[in-house]
Amino acid sequence: MKNQETAKIGLGEKSRGKVGQLLNQALADEFHLSAATKDYHWNVTGPNFHGLHILLDKQYHELDIQIDAVAERARAIGVRAAGSWEELTRSARLEAVSGAGLPGMRMIRELLTLHERMIVHLRADVDTCAGKLGDAGTADFLTGLMEFHETTAWMLRALSEHHD
Repeated sequence: MKNQETAKIGLGEKSRGKVGQLLNQALADEFHLSAATKDYHWNVTGPNFHGLHILLDKQYHELDIQIDAVAERARAIGVRAAGSWEELTRSARLEAVSGAGLPGMRMIRELLTLHERMIVHLRADVDTCAGKLGDAGTADFLTGLMEFHETTAWMLRALSEHHD
C-alpha cells in the first residue's frame, strides 16, 4: 500500500481529522435519508401515488448528488470517505420509519422530519467547522448542503400542510 501524502491545505492534522468525522457523519445521514426516500418511492400507494412517486424519484436522485459531493469534500481535504454500509449505518444520526404500509402523506411528513433534523445537525456542524476547527471551506460547503435541505423541507412542508 502506498503512503498517501498529507494534504497541505492550511488545516492541521487534528482539525482535518475532526472535520473528516463531521463529513463522514453527514455522509452517513445523507445515505440514510436517501435510503428512506427510496423506500418511500418504491412503496408509496394511494390516491396521490403518481405525483408522490415522481417527487420521491426526483428527491432521491438529488440526494445521490449530495452524497457524492460530501464524499468528494472529505477526499478534497485529505480524509477517507466512509463507504461501507456498516460504517454508514453505525454513524448515522437519523432514524427513519419503514415505508411498509405507510400512507403517502405520512411518508412526506416523515421525510420532512428527517430533512429538518438534517438541517439542525448541519447548522451545528457549520458552526463547529467555521469556529473551533477553522475550516471556512467545509463550513461553506455544509452551508450549501443545509440550504439544499431547507429548500427540500420547505417543499415537503408545503405539500403536507393541507393533507391529514
